[in-house]
Amino acid sequence: MSNSGKVWDIREAYKKIRANEWSLGSSKGFYIAGTTPSGVADITTININTTGNASDFGGDVLPEQGGGGKGSNAGSPTRIIYGGGATTPVAPANGASTGISYFVPTHSGNASDFGDLTNRRTSLASLSNNTRALFGGGYDYAGAPAPSGSNKDIIDFITIQSLGNAVDFGDLVSAKQNMATVASTTRGVFLGGFGPSSPHHLDEIDFVTITSAGNATDFGNLTAARSTFAADSNNIRGITGGGNPGPYAGGELITIATTGNATDWGDLTTARRDLGSTGNQIRQTWGGGADPSISNVIDFVTQASLGNATDFGDLTVANRGNAGSSDSHGGLELGFFPRDSVLYMPGSGRGIVIGGAAPSIVNTMDMCLIPTDGNFSDFGDMTASLQSQAGQSSSTRGIGSAGWTGSANVNTIQSLEMVSQGNMADFGDLTEARRRQAGCSSLTRGVVMGGKNPSNSNVMDYITIASTGNATDFGNLLAALGDNAGCASPTRGISAGGSEPSDSNVIQYITIASTGDATDFGNLTEARRYLSGCSSSTRGVFYCGNQPGASSVIDYITIASTGNATDFGDPAVTPGVDSIGVGLSNNIRGVFGGRAAPDRATVEKVTIATTGNATDFGDLSQGRSAVAGFSDSHGGLQA
Repeated sequence: MSNSGKVWDIREAYKKIRANEWSLGSSKGFYIAGTTPSGVADITTININTTGNASDFGGDVLPEQGGGGKGSNAGSPTRIIYGGGATTPVAPANGASTGISYFVPTHSGNASDFGDLTNRRTSLASLSNNTRALFGGGYDYAGAPAPSGSNKDIIDFITIQSLGNAVDFGDLVSAKQNMATVASTTRGVFLGGFGPSSPHHLDEIDFVTITSAGNATDFGNLTAARSTFAADSNNIRGITGGGNPGPYAGGELITIATTGNATDWGDLTTARRDLGSTGNQIRQTWGGGADPSISNVIDFVTQASLGNATDFGDLTVANRGNAGSSDSHGGLELGFFPRDSVLYMPGSGRGIVIGGAAPSIVNTMDMCLIPTDGNFSDFGDMTASLQSQAGQSSSTRGIGSAGWTGSANVNTIQSLEMVSQGNMADFGDLTEARRRQAGCSSLTRGVVMGGKNPSNSNVMDYITIASTGNATDFGNLLAALGDNAGCASPTRGISAGGSEPSDSNVIQYITIASTGDATDFGNLTEARRYLSGCSSSTRGVFYCGNQPGASSVIDYITIASTGNATDFGDPAVTPGVDSIGVGLSNNIRGVFGGRAAPDRATVEKVTIATTGNATDFGDLSQGRSAVAGFSDSHGGLQA
């Protein structure tokens, strides 16, 4: 079984490592994209330590990578990377992609954009250790009706925990496509492939040192020329299976730390080519392929003993040209987890502000650490430029719901993994398109309340934050309204103020874990719209707004009770008229920003448990209003 999340006696761990019985990560394996026979962008998953059929992961790689598979996978325990592939079958049909996408193996959902390869290509190969992913070779094809493309000898690389375009690493021994790859923590090996000259299939093996850029060096030879096959490793041995010419059932074995020729280890359960492979430190699996019919077979071997492969289960659908990876493959250091929590611990106070008008509508996301005063920094980009969204979050995932494009309301829901900087991904849709709605959330569920579509709405709908998919009806507010503010305790969600269309002083509440209509809570100290809300687990705070002029009121409630709000204090600087901002919090401090003149960038703070005037916190990375946001430690997450 996997060692993830367990505490080991040091001697026991050492014995397991010495016996090659130590696996890290959750032993999740992934088979991605391919041809079924049409091109797909699907992500499917298996538990490498068991047997059984693959299941849908609940997301896709980038659309421009899913036209015909033939991309390549790499990854760490915290990110799975997919590079290249083929564009969707529209003009130019099945052209090679420059795209690199990534997803977090512990959270279902679509992959996010990472950056671009140095050159478009399909049929490339990739490998990684904990920090770097390398992409080698491939086929540069402009797409139909171009008659042909060209093989590439390119090796480029990325740093897995960052974002951005790949950088040149060096060159392979020759220009080729459809290789297999294996890796240890220090060395990457490229095996076989398909060259530009007859007889095309290659037996060459070349290698690189992952941490040092430079050209590949000769390693040895396969037992026979081979391409369109798949391989993985356990940090010591690299093991291939299948391929062309054939299709071929056999597999070959190398010791990664040495050089020399490969040797035979046994056979797959069925001969096939164009297959994928994924494994951990103990087991290796192969999935899909063609024999020549497209196959759904998954088979496996135990690396320490080898012998012929055994049936594992089936893919969700017969698939060829897929790519395999895992959070625990052989390139990852035993016992080392490159967690973002070395620098960031979920629940430590990360706050993120998304979208807004600057004055043009933007896709900007920026980040602060709520316990520490200072300016926000860039985090990544939304999937589209929007203002007037609603934010919800768990301790690891942030959600932006609905919003305004500048010409239309939208019903889209976007999600973000707060553990690592990056871009948002599509999550699903609300039950109706709207803007200027309130949001609240617990650790598991997010609720969107009211909004304008374009008239005021009384609709509330909810999502399960850890999954992806469309929202479900929750119930109704007391009246149709927009421009309200939301906050939450672990059990209750609050909507305060808004416009009905006149300014409202109504506070209402829901029980987040159930469904049903809102219940009257009490009244604000001043009727107003455009206010911002945040909370600890016990107290909700509402900041400024319009009444109809600019409001300088900050008031608060005790969430577990009912009753009218009480004066809290005043802002350091009263925001401008028609100023829509955001509130973020941990269990101690609330921060408010993203409003109109006199300064769109200003962010202020309060200590939630006390009363008093707000003071300066810092500035947004880009001054703007009509923003939304969320944090990893707000009052709804403190149970």
